[in-house]
Amino acid sequence: MARLLRGVCAVGARGTVLYPNLRCSRSFSSGGWEPPSPGDLDRAQSRRWRPSTLAWAAGAAAVVAGLGLARRAEMARQQSQPGEEAGGGGLARRFECFMAPPVSGMRELRSRRGEMRSRMEMLIMETQGQVCRALSQLDPGASFTVDRWERKEGGGGISCVLQDGEIFEKAGVNVSVVFGHLSEEAAQQMRSRGKTLKAKDGKLPFCAMGVSSVIHPKNPYVPTIHFNYRYFEIEEADGSKQWWFGGGTDLTPTYLNEEDAVHFHKTLKEACDQHNLELYPKFKKWCDDYFYIKHRGERRGIGGIFFDDLDWPSKEEAFQFVQSCAKAIVPCYIPIVKKHSHDPFTPEEKLWQQIRRGRYVEFNLVYDRGTKFGLATPGSRIESILMSLPLTARWEYMHSPPKNSREAEILEVLRQPRDWVH
Repeated sequence: MARLLRGVCAVGARGTVLYPNLRCSRSFSSGGWEPPSPGDLDRAQSRRWRPSTLAWAAGAAAVVAGLGLARRAEMARQQSQPGEEAGGGGLARRFECFMAPPVSGMRELRSRRGEMRSRMEMLIMETQGQVCRALSQLDPGASFTVDRWERKEGGGGISCVLQDGEIFEKAGVNVSVVFGHLSEEAAQQMRSRGKTLKAKDGKLPFCAMGVSSVIHPKNPYVPTIHFNYRYFEIEEADGSKQWWFGGGTDLTPTYLNEEDAVHFHKTLKEACDQHNLELYPKFKKWCDDYFYIKHRGERRGIGGIFFDDLDWPSKEEAFQFVQSCAKAIVPCYIPIVKKHSHDPFTPEEKLWQQIRRGRYVEFNLVYDRGTKFGLATPGSRIESILMSLPLTARWEYMHSPPKNSREAEILEVLRQPRDWVH
């Protein structure tokens, strides 16, 4: 599902290029945000997890360059809707730092702002903006392309893609919000994971949304990162709904730096520990097991956290956990990029990076369940599904690094995962 949940779109003309200095300069809408009632929060606090705060750091700036007159008119019309927020807070302020107007539309999100589907869409839009702003600050000479697409079966997406920057070879941060009916192939894939799905007249209405990103730097001493956080609902024949969350964040270095590995894993562990001390070790192992390239006998990277089918302990508590994980993306990764983005490297080290990227491609095309789900879903956008692939990669026949080399060192870790936080 992860690859399906990657969208792409421009505010105004398709393929609009964002200029490097992203700034919040346009309000997309107005209307008040209503947080959960005190009673809801009290009930949540009595559960096994402690809910984290609903506050979110503002994400990336609104896109203003390239806005056509039609889009300007639409934005003005949406801003003039009744329901102006009180006290300067609310939805309008959160909309300001999106990379584009939300997929579902500001009016719809405002009208059902208490529903989980709306809250999750707000979260993934904010996450997209926050990460894009952080990347833009590191690579000021590069530009994001923002591209909007629509799925004729229902929904659509927004993608922000940066290519050939000084720091990043390719960085994509995509949002998708799609709905319709599951294909039989997609439903069968879910049933293979233990889902009991009861269709009506052979149809299973669904809604899926998420934010997904893969960032491939140029410097072989800066690792690749992948993250994805998603929400899924399916309506069964009797009208009842199954729901679950999924996602994770993982790191794929070309060369091992133990200090970076500890920082990355500790940051994710702190996010998990806010809710339950058992979550990090469980989801860390799940990550190591999931990103396993069977035909190579090695992991794709040094892991992180991964989870799927998360429908406990309650919908609210699961959402709070996902929110904490999303907030940890920038602090777990950006300091590592700053530290190594200008490290010197040799042509031989660049070659090793290309070979390791070949392994990345192998996993994504052969094993990743999100890629398979996306390709099996009618109306999926191939460019978005395959956004995770690097611009460049290499395969050499029977390549094997010398013993006791730095290249052999990372292979040992990929074959035998380590505990980085104890």
